Amino acid sequence: MATRPIAPPPGAGQPRPLSPHLSIWKWRVHMAVSIMHRVTGHALAFGAVLIFAWWLAALASGPDYYRVFQGIVISPFGAIVGIGLTWVVFQHIASGVRHLIMDSGEGLDLVTSRRMAQGTFVVSTLATLAFWAFLLLGRGY
Repeated sequence: MATRPIAPPPGAGQPRPLSPHLSIWKWRVHMAVSIMHRVTGHALAFGAVLIFAWWLAALASGPDYYRVFQGIVISPFGAIVGIGLTWVVFQHIASGVRHLIMDSGEGLDLVTSRRMAQGTFVVSTLATLAFWAFLLLGRGY
């Protein structure tokens, strides 16, 4: 029994079009905010779960282990992690609000979009500073 060769699909001999590589795109703040939104979402999920699970494990392990947990959390390293996670929360919220505004059809022109993208970094940084100032001033530091 002889088999017939299968015909190649139309255009099979032609080279496929290549999608634009990142090297031809200029990095803009819009791209940075979009990527940062994804990064902060992952950081929130990982950081919040890790710290919450660690806190629960410290509670369940007794007072000695909980004191170790508290010592690390209030150490300079713990403060840096806390400030970083706070900035991540505010950046993710500001970027989410920007996306919500743009999804409604507003702010799609380049100038407004660029200003809103830059504004997410400004708002998240100011909100983080205000939050930690409130915490530290409330404790009398």
